[in-house]
Amino acid sequence: MDPATLKYSTSHEWAHVDGDVATVGISDYAAKHLSDLVYLDLPEVGDIVTAGKPFGEIESVKAVSDLNAPVSGEVVEVNTELPDYLERIADSPFDEGWMIKIKLTDAGELDALVDHEAYQKQCEAAEKKS
Repeated sequence: MDPATLKYSTSHEWAHVDGDVATVGISDYAAKHLSDLVYLDLPEVGDIVTAGKPFGEIESVKAVSDLNAPVSGEVVEVNTELPDYLERIADSPFDEGWMIKIKLTDAGELDALVDHEAYQKQCEAAEKKS
């Protein structure tokens, strides 16, 4: 997937919408800052997730972080291979590193997400602060 066509949350998750299903993962920025991933916990197919609320967690040697749903809906697919191949999150965050697919319950929630350009500016601002 082309990162420039995705929508992003302020907590670094991305969403690619095709019809009424959003594919979700974390950005390359987030993957690089987490580095050295050791554990990933994802929901099950059929679970209901809520925009802005945790749907799982990711752990690196540095920290444990919540994964927040960028949109609400039902989990319709999970990348079940990902916990065994965590390097895909850093190596291919927008393709092989996708995490879950969510059937949207409110497409209007996409309006709360930002485009690639605004997300890049958010990341640049965060870099200047650190």
